[in-house]
Amino acid sequence: MLLKPEIKLERVTDITPQILNKYDINSLILDVDNTLSTHHGQILTDGLPEWLELMKENGIFLTVLSNSKEARVKPFAEKINLEYISLGLKPLPNGFLKAKKKYGLKFKNTAIVGDQIFTDILGGNLVGLRTILLTPIKLETTYGFRFKRWVERIVFKLYKIKNTEE
Repeated sequence: MLLKPEIKLERVTDITPQILNKYDINSLILDVDNTLSTHHGQILTDGLPEWLELMKENGIFLTVLSNSKEARVKPFAEKINLEYISLGLKPLPNGFLKAKKKYGLKFKNTAIVGDQIFTDILGGNLVGLRTILLTPIKLETTYGFRFKRWVERIVFKLYKIKNTEE
């Protein structure tokens, strides 16, 4: 089930140390667009600074992996004081494998956190990562994204994807 996330939550701030502990996750690879901020936005989602601090206090390693260019990702990653990999080419393995090598990650204890089934979840499942799907902060309006979100709704029904209970 390459398109099914292991965990489904509304917002990144819904991820708690307790949930991560339950799934034996100690590292998170974070998408940016519609996960930590709106698509191409630089404003942090509500509660993000406090959540990042909570994760760090609980020994959770955090890094950013985005398909966006460095000009988009670098200022955002610097704002939240995290390392990053841009042009990740998700769902292809390249960015995930680069993160694994660069940070010494064990994929069985690492989750990709993102808002898209066909990039974040598919890519994570292809390389053996744990997967956490979030509801997009704000739906995109371009035709390509609207079509992708329509197909995602079919996947949600097919796999009966619902929010995970803590």
